[in-house]
Amino acid sequence: MKIQFLLRYHTQYGDNCYLSIDGATPQPMTYLNEDFWVSELDFDSKKVKSIQYQYHFQSKGQFFTSEWETERQIVLADWKARSLQVIDLWNPAGALENVFYTQVFQKNNPTDSASKSIKGDAEGVLFKVKSPMLQPDEVICLLGHGVGLRNWDSAAPLLLEPRGQWWQVRVDLSRDSLPLAYKYGIWNTKTNRFVAFESHTNRTLYHTGVQASEGQRGMILHDGFASFDRVKFKGAGVAIPVFSLRSQQSWGVGEFTDIPALSTWSQSVGLKLIQLLPINDTSATHTWVDSYPYASISAFALHPIYLNVEQVAGKAQAAMMKPYVKKAKVLNALTVVDYEAVSQLKWGAVRELYDVQKEAWAKDKNYLQYYEENKHWLAPYAVFCWMRDHEGTSDFNQWADHKIYDPKAVDALLEPKSKHTDAIGVHLFVQWHLHLQLKAATDDAHSKGLSMKGDIAIGIYRFSCDAWVAPDLYNMNKQAGAPPDDFAVKGQNWGFPTYNWERMKEDGFAWWKQRFEQLSLYFDAFRIDHILGFFRIWSIPMDAVEGILGQFIPAIPITERELYEKGIGFNYDRLCKPYIQDVVLNEVFGTDAILVRDQYLDAHRDGGYTLKPAFDTQRKVEAYFATKKPESNDEKIKGGLYDLHSNVILLDADTKVEGHGWTGAFRLDMDKTLSFKYLEPSIQQRLKDLYVNYFYRRQDEFWEREALEKLPAMKRATNMLICGEDLGMVPDCVPGVMRDLGLLSLEIQRMPKGTGAAFFHPKDAPYLSVVTPSTHDMSTLRGWWEEDPKLTQRFFNEILLQQGDAPFYCEPWINRMLLEQHFHAPAMWSIFQLQDLMGMDGAIRRENPQDERINVPANPKHYWRYRMHMGLEDLQNQVNFNREIRRMVMESGRG
Repeated sequence: MKIQFLLRYHTQYGDNCYLSIDGATPQPMTYLNEDFWVSELDFDSKKVKSIQYQYHFQSKGQFFTSEWETERQIVLADWKARSLQVIDLWNPAGALENVFYTQVFQKNNPTDSASKSIKGDAEGVLFKVKSPMLQPDEVICLLGHGVGLRNWDSAAPLLLEPRGQWWQVRVDLSRDSLPLAYKYGIWNTKTNRFVAFESHTNRTLYHTGVQASEGQRGMILHDGFASFDRVKFKGAGVAIPVFSLRSQQSWGVGEFTDIPALSTWSQSVGLKLIQLLPINDTSATHTWVDSYPYASISAFALHPIYLNVEQVAGKAQAAMMKPYVKKAKVLNALTVVDYEAVSQLKWGAVRELYDVQKEAWAKDKNYLQYYEENKHWLAPYAVFCWMRDHEGTSDFNQWADHKIYDPKAVDALLEPKSKHTDAIGVHLFVQWHLHLQLKAATDDAHSKGLSMKGDIAIGIYRFSCDAWVAPDLYNMNKQAGAPPDDFAVKGQNWGFPTYNWERMKEDGFAWWKQRFEQLSLYFDAFRIDHILGFFRIWSIPMDAVEGILGQFIPAIPITERELYEKGIGFNYDRLCKPYIQDVVLNEVFGTDAILVRDQYLDAHRDGGYTLKPAFDTQRKVEAYFATKKPESNDEKIKGGLYDLHSNVILLDADTKVEGHGWTGAFRLDMDKTLSFKYLEPSIQQRLKDLYVNYFYRRQDEFWEREALEKLPAMKRATNMLICGEDLGMVPDCVPGVMRDLGLLSLEIQRMPKGTGAAFFHPKDAPYLSVVTPSTHDMSTLRGWWEEDPKLTQRFFNEILLQQGDAPFYCEPWINRMLLEQHFHAPAMWSIFQLQDLMGMDGAIRRENPQDERINVPANPKHYWRYRMHMGLEDLQNQVNFNREIRRMVMESGRG
């Protein structure tokens, strides 16, 4: 059979299109005209039963992208024709309709993907079209000119059948002359009535000019997406960490078994989505420091603190739990999470239960199946946890044995006859029950029509199981973080190793794909924490404490030659080393300047100073103050010494450029440093010009290529809806890449993305976005309102359009107005922290808004311990509050 592939895709000079068959290397197609590319291939229909194919595109020799269509299949046995013409329409990843084929919208609407024979003649034209958001009683129909298309008879149109994501029907057009005009429509199978035509102008089927051999020819017409005038879907959701949930049965922290109560409440008020923070195990030290949910010791394991121990015990071991339940009630009465006490209490109970249940559990067929399916992460994780406790540290570099991961050694430790069987097995036991409880909770949410949204952290903990198993996937000699912003003026240092993307690319990003697969067991959507890290990451040297000494990696560097060409020159000591003079010491330390000069600095003949070797990195300064006898001015001096270290203009870079000498990067906000202040004005201006070019011009295309090497492959690995946290210092290329890939952006009123803007108005949000008044990294609406009265006053007048003086406190009516703005935004999703929703009701909201804050990014040692101040049972009974949310949901079209 000769098959001619015609791709309808408008291209420009220099562009190229490709066709791949059954996953083989893409082969170039032939340019036909501005709108069509063509390929002709012969297939032996006796040997080849069916083919899968896909189109690819290369823009002017730069980006190589694949269309988003994955269900292009031709079953040769369906056709008697000797030649077949296939007319396809390119499906871009960013097409809005593709979003509606993600799990959020399809989890309860499985498509018929069975390989059925096509009804109708074995010749003719096979019309195929997609339409993702039909109602349960609706199907696609086809109407048009001519006998075959029934002359636009809307009382008896041709009804299409579902096959995978496509709707299709084969039509005999032998009695009709081309061209033919036609349209798709909607038919209601319950009322047997025609509902509506497509909204755009008629489609037209033309002669293609291709002659079929011996008069036998078939045609497949992929028409892309049907277009109907329907209101775009809009939904609303609630965001809360699992640890913040409170119920009468909790043990001092939220548990997976509390999620159903949250689902019941969400359903009752019309919300459609629940968003959680990361739920992975962070138990590195068994102290409150582990409360930080973005530093997991495993990208796959669930956190044991979320286990409902009483459910594991069941009726059979309920009596064993009584002493624990008594202590749990005390912890549950606390206003915040006592992380260490809760963890210790649960592990004590778990170990008792394990001893009683281990024999039956080890033979459970369902558990054994779960173990085999998850062994790739579960086995090393369990051994890692045992080694962590056995050695007293998660830093595997300090372990006496098993410093280097060995799969065979792990398998030996997991053998039933191993003397460590129980010490390791208890971690397998816990993960199994966590899986059961979380799966039951998310299944319950789905049964109530809710979607579940998870959170993928951008980094991994330095001393994690992931780093132990595959250290080559990460740059262990670097630290990841975020550059300075209004919320963390010294930047953020997360301490995570950065990713070795080149290594990850070698196996097709297998580790990421495994993460997505694991997450999809429970969630329909996820938030990519710091999606900017896929374009470039803020990389900080290991000897730095503060994020401000970082630089973007990868990046096109500044070179020594470039500095000379710009008339700046290059003095390494002046531009790259801390600039320390008496005038600087006086500005930084005031009355302590002499003490600092004498104790921490070495003087030089030119009148300047350098830090003594014992203090010549921020890490050394940190270590010194951690061990010295405390004094009242320690924090001031330590902070000032950190400032001296960051008082530089340029930073050394790893990237070298042959023949260009030294290479480096600008220190972010270098124009705010005292080093810059004391440069000559002419040099200042030249540095500023180069600084702007470095951060805002030269990197954009480079960073775009970086993202397009990673994000499309990762998006293709999952059917979950992906939302990107694209906040901070956003490169110009980011919105376009996210839009082209169909990734939802995050829009926050107090963090406008427009240059020079003070606020963002939700009414200006793009459709493919999530709008929210605050996130876990910020103060709540009420807390923000009190932070800066001048800014609040401006917001009161300009955004809320209110006259006069703004109230000092965020009164319930103001809170409600802000919520209304977000509910009525054009964005696909409006998602609210529970605290912000409760803020509109003076009768139930917390007295002090500062008690509602989850995290303070500027504090790397923040204790994550916020809890709801009322139980989920009480929340369900707040009649007036719940009625008001339902009203806003319905009136905003999110019901």
